[in-house]
Amino acid sequence: MTISPPAWDGPAIVVDGVHKRFGDVHALRGIDLVVERGTVLGLLGPNGAGKTTVVKVLTTLLPPDAGRALVEGRDVVRSPEAVREVVGLAGQSAAIQDELTGRENLEILGRLYHLGRRQARRRAQELLERFDLGDAADRPAKTYSGGMQRRLDLAASLVAEPPVLFLDEPTTGLDPRSRIGMWAVIRELVAGGTTLLLTTQYLDEADELADEIVVVDHGLVIAAGTAEALKTRVGGDVLELTVKDAGRLAEAASALAGIGDGAPGVDEDTGRIHVPVGGRGSQAVVGAVRALDAAGIETDGLGVRRPSLDDVFLALTGHAAEAEPDGGRGRRRRHRREGPERGAAAARSGDGETP
Repeated sequence: MTISPPAWDGPAIVVDGVHKRFGDVHALRGIDLVVERGTVLGLLGPNGAGKTTVVKVLTTLLPPDAGRALVEGRDVVRSPEAVREVVGLAGQSAAIQDELTGRENLEILGRLYHLGRRQARRRAQELLERFDLGDAADRPAKTYSGGMQRRLDLAASLVAEPPVLFLDEPTTGLDPRSRIGMWAVIRELVAGGTTLLLTTQYLDEADELADEIVVVDHGLVIAAGTAEALKTRVGGDVLELTVKDAGRLAEAASALAGIGDGAPGVDEDTGRIHVPVGGRGSQAVVGAVRALDAAGIETDGLGVRRPSLDDVFLALTGHAAEAEPDGGRGRRRRHRREGPERGAAAARSGDGETP
């Protein structure tokens, strides 16, 4: 079943001044977003920035307290049922039923979307083959690897062939190979005309997939643009090094304080220091070597590179995004600057973030 979008020639998603509170917590403080059809918007930010709250508002799982949100021209407050007809959602946690097989998971969702029995069976088979799950189709989902479960979850979000898809941190906890495989699936969907809003903490993921990036922090949009445009905000090259003795990080940052165009950024978990140096890369390297040698501090891998989105986030917020390659949710990376049916949709929403 292919759902045709309504007679609407504007952007696929429009968010205008949306606010959302949870008691004393002001999760969204006037968010503005525009996503053009057939593009990927990367919504980037740390835990608690408001990313998942935006997704839940746009998929009608949470009503906004103020502002306006449209999906394919349909208002999420005035026409929630119409919005659900044109959206798919894969939440942070796989929302599949572990005791059911992959095929059964997809067929049941097809019936919830009012597909006939034969049509639901046919659509399930199409998706199982598309996501390379055919050989495991009749095994319980609990026997799937993490990457397979995420692929099945994404397949489930596509049962009704929605023109607009929301992926809320779709690669969290996946190994590098599975992440790359998920990226390939996302590119295929966009090439087929799907509009996609992707939330992520992985800066390389936003850089790789998104046509436009919006950076949010504490419920506010703090920057927007292409990856390259955002990178220019750092102001040039970045000097990067690793201090062998993590106990001397602060001392190393102090020694490097005068060689760059801004204060050094310190990652206490990895022992890395990042210093924006503009166009003075070679001079900065010489100055850093001299300063660290004078302080008696040993380093690994000192060099200059082009800025990444991690540098952008650090420059914008004073802290880096909390990418957690091991998929852990409780451990916080410490960074500092020196100096269809509402029921069906809700069942697939995932845990969400703490607002």
